[in-house]
Formats: sequence, structure tokens, C-alpha cells
Amino acid sequence: MIPGWGSGLVVDELSVFLLVTLAVVLVAVLAYAWADGYGVRFHALMLLFAAAMAVTVTASDLLLLLMGWEVMGAMSYALIGYVWSDPERVRSADVAFLTTRAADMGLYAAAGFAVAGAHSLKLDDLATANAPWRDLIAAGVVVAALGKSAQLPFSFWLSRAMAGPSPVSALLHSAAMVVAGAYLLLRLRPLLDATGWAATTVSWAGALTALLLGAVALAQRDLKQLLAASTCAQIGFMVLAAGAGAVDGGTAHLIAHAAVKSLLFLCAGVWLTRRGTHRVVDVAFGIGAVALAGVPPLSLWVTKDEVLAGVGSSALLAVGFAASVLSAAYAGKALLRLFQAAERVPVPLAQRIPLAGLAVAGAGLGVLGLPGILGEAGPVAWESALAGAFAVLTVGVVVAVRRVPEPAWALRWFWLERAALAGVVRPGFAVARALARFDDRVVDGAVEGVARGGRWTAGLARRRVELRVDGLVGAVGRAARGLAALARRPQTGQVHLYFAQAAVVLAVLVLVAVLAG
Repeated sequence: MIPGWGSGLVVDELSVFLLVTLAVVLVAVLAYAWADGYGVRFHALMLLFAAAMAVTVTASDLLLLLMGWEVMGAMSYALIGYVWSDPERVRSADVAFLTTRAADMGLYAAAGFAVAGAHSLKLDDLATANAPWRDLIAAGVVVAALGKSAQLPFSFWLSRAMAGPSPVSALLHSAAMVVAGAYLLLRLRPLLDATGWAATTVSWAGALTALLLGAVALAQRDLKQLLAASTCAQIGFMVLAAGAGAVDGGTAHLIAHAAVKSLLFLCAGVWLTRRGTHRVVDVAFGIGAVALAGVPPLSLWVTKDEVLAGVGSSALLAVGFAASVLSAAYAGKALLRLFQAAERVPVPLAQRIPLAGLAVAGAGLGVLGLPGILGEAGPVAWESALAGAFAVLTVGVVVAVRRVPEPAWALRWFWLERAALAGVVRPGFAVARALARFDDRVVDGAVEGVARGGRWTAGLARRRVELRVDGLVGAVGRAARGLAALARRPQTGQVHLYFAQAAVVLAVLVLVAVLAG
């Protein structure tokens, strides 16, 4: 704790749900990874990441939040690039890390503005900061949260993160890292309300991400890319809930989605690593995909509708409903994976048990969204029934048709990474190169010019001025030596010569006196 700042870790009604979710998913993922042969380095990195996430969730001030946030980012970089001998995976880790780190600068800025405007780093005090500091704090928090949760325009980093092992995605990209931004926005709802514009911005960012990344998920051919895009879209509902004030619905959706998505990533990991499938895996994946679609009575049907029930704007509600229908479409496309012929392979009990447990949780956690569980009234019955009917119909159509549009803009995630390279990275490098040239040619040139001028001046003085000065000094010395030599000649030691010299000098003085008179 910093004296006078009141920092510390707090477990409250919001953080306790996240801590339990983190612990359950972590145990399931580590058991799965152990059965897959991952060693000490992997487990150590995962545990360090989980500890950092726990600090992030329970931090009551921006200082501790940043500590957990930074360690979480560093561990995610190490886990995405876990296979460090593969250059492409390392490059993907670089892209994911640098993108989230660029957005994280917003949180550092928010901390600085909080010190200036609120004279406090406590999260509860941010909403009471003086203007314009409050708006600046909110802007920094929103940028950092959207970046960490892979919302537009930062979504592309999550596509790159799929280069990591499936157990990494099952924890980081379902129940931990990517939900940290949404969780922060849910916790700082009073700050969003205090500014006004921040709540509206967050609501539209979440709604548009849920819709547009849902289209991206529907177009994907690779299963992990589909799950990654769907993660962005589902977190969009949580961000929408934070902006619209449906905090309890957003929290319930976060928890249920964590169980469902970690289940789907682990099932995908079995198919990718073992090149086959198992009945338990197929059943678990089927339950997860149907829950992701929002089919009644599974978990995400309830929690998603509770989020939409808290949206007051008709325009936002329309976008959210369209995104909900899209979620059923891409979940239906994921279900098609079950119908592909695959060889039956043995799957260790240590992997089947976590999959079964997560399937049960993914199916039943919808109880969190029921009226009275987390405090909200819940959606209207007919609205939930309509949403469920649309989900069932959409899944049925996609499974029956088996073909969905795959436009290039969706396959390439709207070319967001290319846009970031063209609009941010390359101009940044160009500015850096220009500044380097300015430094080399102007700044360094000026310094080197002064040095060259000094050397030239010294050489000039040595060649011209010093020669004349030395010559004058030498002439004076020679004259002195000559006079001394003349003065030595009369010094013979003979007395009569001394008298003669004195007489001559006296005669000269008399002559001078006479002439002067």
C-alpha cells in the first residue's frame, strides 16, 4: 500500500465471480495441458498469468491494476509465442503484444490524469475527478479496455493470438485476458456515466464489434479463427452492457461465455493435436456450440437476452439483436465440424473430465441471468422466446444449407492489421527514420561542425598566430642575450678599465646635460 493513496486488493460482489471463474477454468485447462504433455515452463507461465489476472480483477486502484495488467500482458506474449522456434508464431506474438501494449498506454495516461484531477488512484474516486481530467481519464480507460478485449479497431490481434497452443486460447482468450477490458468497463461504470459521452461510445463500440466480428466469424474456414472472431463478438455484448448500464447482465454473460468458449477451444485442441475425435469431445463441443448460438434453455440464451434487456436505445437494441442472430449463424457453422468424418482416437480421462465439467457449466450457468440472481429483473418473456426461436431457426438453416458466404473482407478481418500497418506502423517508422536523419545530419552535424570549427581554429592559431608570437618572444630573448653579451665584455676584472668606463659615462652625462640646458 502506498501511504496516503489507500491502495489494496478488494474482493467484492463483482470480483468474486471473476475469481471463481478464473480458478475453475484454470484447473480445467491445466489438467488438459498436463494430459497433453506440456511441461514445467508452460505451467509456470500459466500460473503467473493467472496470478496477474487475479491482481487485475481485485485491484482497487490504478497502480495495482497496472501491475497486474503489465504482468498479464508479458505472460500472454510468452504463451502465444510458446513455440519460440517457429518464427511465424513469434511474429504473431509480437503483433498481439505490441497492439495491446499500444492501447495500454491509455491506462498509463489515465493514471497520470487521475493524480492531477482526482488526487487519487482509487478506482472509486475516478468518477469524482475535476473537469477536464475526468474526461481524459475516461478516454484513457476506454482505449486500454477496448484494446485488451480485442474490440474494434484492435480486434485483429486476437486473430494473431490463435498461433498459440489451444490450452492458452482456452484460458487467455475466453476467461481471462480478453475479458479484462470488459471487466474494467463494468467496474468503472460510474466513470462512464459521469462523462456521458464515454458510456455512449462504449455502447456503440461493443454493439458494432458484436455485429461486424460476428460477420467475420461466420466467414471463417479455420475453426480457431472462427472461435477467435466469435470471442470478439461475444465480448462486444459485455462491452455493450457496460455502456448501457446492464452491469449484472454483462457479468453473467462474461461468466457463462468463459465456460462455453474455453470448452470449445479445448475441444478444438483435441481435434488439432490428436487428428481425431472422441464421443465425449463431440458431445461437449455440440453443447458448447448450441449454447454459443443462444439456443434455449442453455446459458448464453439467458445472459445475452439480459444484456439486450438493459439497452435503452432502439438503434443499439436493433444492432444487438442482429448480432445475436449472427451468433447463432456462426455457432451453426461451428456445429458443421461435428459432421465431418474423423477417426476415433483415445482421449485421456484427464482431458475428458474437464470437457464434461465445462459442458455442464456452459449449459447451466444461465441461472446467473435469471431474475434475482444478480439483482436485475431480466428480459421480458416474449422477447426471450423470440430470440430463442430466431436462434434455433438460424442454426437449423446454416446446418441444412452447409454453405455460407465467405467474402474476402470478412476472411481477412476487414484488413484491420493491414490498415494498422499502413496507418500507424509505417508512418511511425517513417517519422522515426526522419527524426533519425535529422539527428544524424542536423543535430549531430551541428555538434560535429562545432568540433571541426574548434579544430580548425586551433590549427589556424597554431600555424599563424603562434608563429608570430613565438617569433616576437624569440626576438626579445635574442636581444636580451645580445645585450647581456655586450654587457659582459667590459667585465674584465681590471680596475683601470672600470675607471675608464666610468669616466666615459660621466662625460656622456655631462654632454647630455649641457645640450639639454
